[in-house]
Amino acid sequence: MAITYMTKEGYDKKMAELVHLENVERPEVVRAIAEARDKGDLSENAEYDAAKERQGMLEAKIAELKNLVKTGMKMTYTIVTETESNLREGKIAISTPIAKGLLGHKVGDVVDVQAPAGKMQFEILEIAI
Repeated sequence: MAITYMTKEGYDKKMAELVHLENVERPEVVRAIAEARDKGDLSENAEYDAAKERQGMLEAKIAELKNLVKTGMKMTYTIVTETESNLREGKIAISTPIAKGLLGHKVGDVVDVQAPAGKMQFEILEIAI
């Protein structure tokens, strides 16, 4: 699974787009399909074919956005020295903004960290030695 880092502003824009697609565009496509279906023979109905194609593209976009903005993802980070860091293994260097932002906090704390990609929020669920 790929991880997407985004700012709060970017996340809010994606969520607004998702809400718009689900609550405005999806009903419009359903209505267009129903209207085209009411016109008769579907085998030669270009409006029906176009509406069905639009529906397929819309549903793909909704699925893509939902996958992108999933919430509740849990990540485990091990804070290590510069020479041991390996993001794929969840090992982040002590000098990184995330590590610096998490240090000194306790389980249950919600921490805002200013990273190069923008402000990120972390909830500390567990601390292990």
